[in-house]
Amino acid sequence: MKSIIVSLAVAAGLMVAGSAMAAAPASAKGCKACHSIDSDKKVVGPGWVAVGKKYAGDKDGASKIAANITKGGKFDWKFGMMPPKGGNAKLSDADIKEIATYIAGLK
Repeated sequence: MKSIIVSLAVAAGLMVAGSAMAAAPASAKGCKACHSIDSDKKVVGPGWVAVGKKYAGDKDGASKIAANITKGGKFDWKFGMMPPKGGNAKLSDADIKEIATYIAGLK
């Protein structure tokens, strides 16, 4: 009986983790070249989870993240310089808002 309960708990955890990862915006595909989008690990730039944690509790966090994506910069991460729109001129303001909102929700 215990093994069934443990199995169900593990399966539920995997489903929740899988659905959260699946929620990453489709427009963020190019971001993976420099950012880990499902952890706080550094690639070229900070992992999105680390960015989400940085802005946790900041009611304007998503707006600040969106502004940073739009203009590019260093952002006190001690990494290289992020180009405006992550180097993807095709990112629309709606794409950037969607990505920023997703990142701000990561903890």
